This record gives sequence, C-alpha cells and structure tokens, in this order.
Amino acid sequence: MTAPHYDDSNVFAKILRGELPAERLYEDEYTLAIMDIMPRGPGHCLVIPKAPARNIFDVEADSLSQVMATTQKMARAVVRAFGADGVTIQQFNESAGGQVVFHLHVHVIPRFEGLALKPHTGTMEDAGVLKANAEKIRAALD
Repeated sequence: MTAPHYDDSNVFAKILRGELPAERLYEDEYTLAIMDIMPRGPGHCLVIPKAPARNIFDVEADSLSQVMATTQKMARAVVRAFGADGVTIQQFNESAGGQVVFHLHVHVIPRFEGLALKPHTGTMEDAGVLKANAEKIRAALD
C-alpha cells in the first residue's frame, strides 16, 4: 500500500505551529499531548509526534518510540487523574482504518467498569470542561 504524502495543513500540524488553539497537557522535544475536543469519555486525550508523519506507515521509528513513551506517561496520568479502572489506547491508519486527521495520533481514553464510550459524534466538548479535565491530568503527571 502506498499512502498519500503528508499534508502540513492538517489540524495537528496547525496546532503544533501555534496556528490553532489546543488544551496542552504535556510537551517535550518530540511529542505533544492535548485534550481531544470531541472526547469519547472524560479525560480523552491525544498524543502526537512533532515530526511530520501521516500515520504508522511513514513515521520514523525513533519518533514512534517517543510517541509511545508519551502515550504511556499520559495513560498513567489519566488513570490517576480520574480514578479510572483502565485505559483504552487507539490509533487509526488511513480512511479504511478509521483515520480522520492525517497526522499520526494516539488516543488515550480513561475507562470505567460498566461505562461504555460515547459515540464519536463530532460534537465538541465545552471548553470549560476540557480545561477542568486538563488541569486534573496535568496535576497527575509524574
């Protein structure tokens, strides 16, 4: 499979350049973690590489390694922040695989026994709710 080339006009590239706002949770030299503005549950966040990568097919191995290290850090933080019973980690590739934004990103979603994920409806969460949840996560980071 030959994937199309990376398009630097995607929403995450714009967030990385500071052209669009985001509720930032964690940032290092290689990655950025932000709140998902259309969360499937409280504390749903995203981890993205700073290096341009459309998805798993074209990401450099070192960049992917850094993304996974940050994903683990965020998984631990969201479980602590929300008293979650577990965490769902999701990553989608190309349209057929469910990818909507074509910059590699990993979903980190705190999970609770007996509570299903909300459907991905495209409904944006209230900014105040995102800010409050972000504060909880930032306080729980090691």
